[in-house]
Amino acid sequence: MVFRRRDRRPIWRIIFEVFWPRGGWARAARYVQYRVRRLPDTPEKIGRGIWAGVFVTFSPFFGLHFFISVFLAWLMRGNMVAALLATFFGNPLTYIPIAATSLWFGHLLLGEAPRQVDLNAEISAASADIWHNLGAIFSAAPMRWDGLQDFYQTTFFPFMIGGIIPGLVAATTCYYLAVRVIHAYQNRRRKVLRAKLRKLKQPSAGSDAGDDPPQRP
Repeated sequence: MVFRRRDRRPIWRIIFEVFWPRGGWARAARYVQYRVRRLPDTPEKIGRGIWAGVFVTFSPFFGLHFFISVFLAWLMRGNMVAALLATFFGNPLTYIPIAATSLWFGHLLLGEAPRQVDLNAEISAASADIWHNLGAIFSAAPMRWDGLQDFYQTTFFPFMIGGIIPGLVAATTCYYLAVRVIHAYQNRRRKVLRAKLRKLKQPSAGSDAGDDPPQRP
């Protein structure tokens, strides 16, 4: 195949690079920034796409961030590619503070005292219920919902409600910063292109003048 990698990566390296890409997250962030700046669209549309991507990362719908961000960007008439790239705002380095902030706001808005949640235990219990219920469809075993119910009440719902406020703040901040940066980048790029066009026209103008036939005395 044309696009097949020459060096086949082992499974452990693929998993490792999901959490720590080659060159580090700083290089990955620079690449995303480079791609966003060079998108062929207006700064405002790109900014709306970035807003959608960043806002979605504050939701607990992990695995669906790409689809939700594209749909939200479509509703806002924003750039969908920018929305996809902006979802990298949520990564293994930022998910912990995002989750902690969203859960804290969620419990606060629901009138509950903020408390520590053992996410590993709750996710394991919810996953166990899901697998058990899938098997119970084809057997006489009763359905179990305790783990899923605890996960929804203590984690999922507070996360979903509490992520709205920090999501709005982070997405709006990124929108205004992105619009200003992209405006400046596009203006500078236009100036560079104009300067190159002027340089290209100057030699042609000189050569045309030199090709004129000599005038008779």
